[in-house]
Amino acid sequence: MGVISSIREKLHFVLYALVAAFLGLIIFEWGMNFSGPAAGGALAGKVNGRAIAYQQYERTYESITDNWRNRNPQAELTDAVEMQLRQKAWDIVVNEIIFQEQLEKYAIQVSDDEIVAAVESDNPPQIIVRNFADKETGAVDRQELEKAREAPGNREAWIMIEDIIRRELVQQKLDRTLGGMVRVSDVELDAVADREYGVFSASFLVLPYSAAGDDSLYSVTDEEVGSYYKENRELYRQEPTRMLDYVLFSAVPSGRDSMTVKTELESLRNAFAEAEDDSAFVKLQSDLAETFDRQYSRADFSAGAAESVFGKTALSAGDLIGPVADKNRYRLVKVKGVSEGEPVARASHILIPFTKNDAGSKSKAENTVSDLMTRLRAGEDFASLAEQFSGDEVSAGNGGDLGWFEKGRMVPEFDQVVFSSTPGSLVGPVETVFGLHIIRVTGKDTRRITGSEVVRNIRPSDATLEKARRRAALFQMEAEDRDFETAVASFQMKVQKTGAFTKEDMLPELGYRHAITRFAFSSPEDDVSDVIRHDKGFLVMHVSGINDSGYRILDDELTEDIRRQLLTDKKGDVLEEKLSLMAKEKGGDLNAIAVALDGVRVVKAENTGFKRRFIPGYGSDLGLIEAIIGMEPGKISEPVPVSEGRALIVLESKSYQEKDIETAKLTLKSLLLPIKRQRFVLDYLEAERRAADIEDMRRL
Repeated sequence: MGVISSIREKLHFVLYALVAAFLGLIIFEWGMNFSGPAAGGALAGKVNGRAIAYQQYERTYESITDNWRNRNPQAELTDAVEMQLRQKAWDIVVNEIIFQEQLEKYAIQVSDDEIVAAVESDNPPQIIVRNFADKETGAVDRQELEKAREAPGNREAWIMIEDIIRRELVQQKLDRTLGGMVRVSDVELDAVADREYGVFSASFLVLPYSAAGDDSLYSVTDEEVGSYYKENRELYRQEPTRMLDYVLFSAVPSGRDSMTVKTELESLRNAFAEAEDDSAFVKLQSDLAETFDRQYSRADFSAGAAESVFGKTALSAGDLIGPVADKNRYRLVKVKGVSEGEPVARASHILIPFTKNDAGSKSKAENTVSDLMTRLRAGEDFASLAEQFSGDEVSAGNGGDLGWFEKGRMVPEFDQVVFSSTPGSLVGPVETVFGLHIIRVTGKDTRRITGSEVVRNIRPSDATLEKARRRAALFQMEAEDRDFETAVASFQMKVQKTGAFTKEDMLPELGYRHAITRFAFSSPEDDVSDVIRHDKGFLVMHVSGINDSGYRILDDELTEDIRRQLLTDKKGDVLEEKLSLMAKEKGGDLNAIAVALDGVRVVKAENTGFKRRFIPGYGSDLGLIEAIIGMEPGKISEPVPVSEGRALIVLESKSYQEKDIETAKLTLKSLLLPIKRQRFVLDYLEAERRAADIEDMRRL
């Protein structure tokens, strides 16, 4: 009876576990008894008019939370994690109703006889396999299974197990019903074979966007932006969002708070120096309990703290350094040994971002970098220029200084330049995914220290916190009595904005706070929050925007994105017209077209394909590869959109890695069909959810 006991023990939090909902994606991971809404209590919501009892939703949430705690025994259930688990519980109860509606729609049921037949079959349900199959052979131990089924004390457990099996079988029936609508056409199969096995050789030329002239030659009207938004509205589908304005009454530790922490650490110097067991001392005295017997480089400290620790000319074992101020903490470091290691570096940079695939934007950025390099070489101050021009707002406030960092910390292009240059070097432009960088390498160090440290965080005192809280409370009262803007002016506060966010989003600068989300999504527009405690101080928030339409609003940011897209499209149209004319005039001769276009070159792509997306001498461009794959040999293409502009392509040869491509296609079809069926069923059910009338009435 050991197996049944084991199952029974698990069932308290996986009761009515749903084996594979939404076809392989475990959406109903911890189900409940969904035969109907639990009696009594308020509603959590409705789906197509069917009620979800709050008690049912809460039981699902508790089951998920229990499971999460079992899997993460040491982790903290933060506001962000709680919100994720609650959203998962909501998805479960909503999806269950959608699922049940599909069973009713297609009249899918499972009889008791079918359950018995499934248990006795050669391919039994998963719960039987997991608990009664031999781990080595995979065969079900029928004798053990029958003993368990016949035991009188297992009656209740077997009822639960049968419900789990019923769920698995109805899922399989729905899978077959919906998946039976799917076929793999010859066209689809040929396309997959081309991508999987195709080897292509082609020649092409690319006419860049810059050839269409400067951006100023083109205009995009508001009407065009509005039309594009309407025609492509589905691209901007999103969950309901809110926007908040807020003020922060910072509870920054006072000078007295900081001095108190420093004094506490100074009083520990002698005891720390004489301690024989650093681990015990650190665990007792430090706010970070694992800071003993570790190796440190300058990269483990802020720039100023690194100088305090490593700035000594004769750093040696036995040194006790500090207390050293490092951002919002003090650190008392006990050195046990000094060694050499991989270098760490310090650098400053000026970032000039540009819009990807926009030749005009990149050209403007290159001109800016060229001008700044000239000014820097003439002796202008790097920090001042970084503050004025750098697109990296965080480092710009520090004059472009990035502090100390190890190899691999920065993006590869940036990393390679810094660690191959000597201190004092000025390098640029260096292109990365972020834009163009001007880099000044300001230091390198290979020294490491081994040791332990006592760390104390600098926290605001109760008096400091109370002072900030009182001021926030006064602001909140005035904002409610009059209005938010008046209170802002009266208190001379700086207003910050969250931008649009969903229930699950982390907020810039604020992270995730359940109290903020609850206020935002349960309050009307223009409502003012109570005072909300935050790590940085105290917040008072104002609902500045509500969007429950299901689509992103055509705001200034989206308008600008669409305007740039339409501008690129217009330049692309000019390039297409030019290339089409040239192809006709030159009879499809790429070399002749390249000569006529002056500066455009013909590139040879030998033995390329979908799996080998990189083309030597050109780079990687999926749109270009897709166009090559879809061509017939010997023909010149129409102008093709690629990342840098428009291209003309001539496919010279096409072959396959597989000698017997027809047999390979049959194998592909056997693999592709179940995948396509899975995708179809998933998309179908997700479409049903999107079309459902879902009322979320939860108290967040």
